[in-house]
Amino acid sequence: MDQSHPTAAGDMGTLAEDARALLDATADMAGEKVAAARERLHAALADTKKIAANVRANAADSAKAMDDAVRENPYQALAIGVGVGALIGFFLARRLSYKGD
Repeated sequence: MDQSHPTAAGDMGTLAEDARALLDATADMAGEKVAAARERLHAALADTKKIAANVRANAADSAKAMDDAVRENPYQALAIGVGVGALIGFFLARRLSYKGD
């Protein structure tokens, strides 16, 4: 999951750079439609920045809460992890056994 985060962040950064470049490239263009499109794109970029900041804050808060819960109840967290792993293993083994038939 950590590997997908830099890719997603990089893609969002590239998209934002491309949008800014488009805004700069159309700065000297006249026309009502171009101006309206530029305003919508500028607003969308601002909204995207706010959303990204909220997502980052929520992710940090969630990670902190999870860390606190695991530190307060390490044996329960371990048991849950083992149980989830066993269930996933059971279902994968079952699925693979059906494909082998």
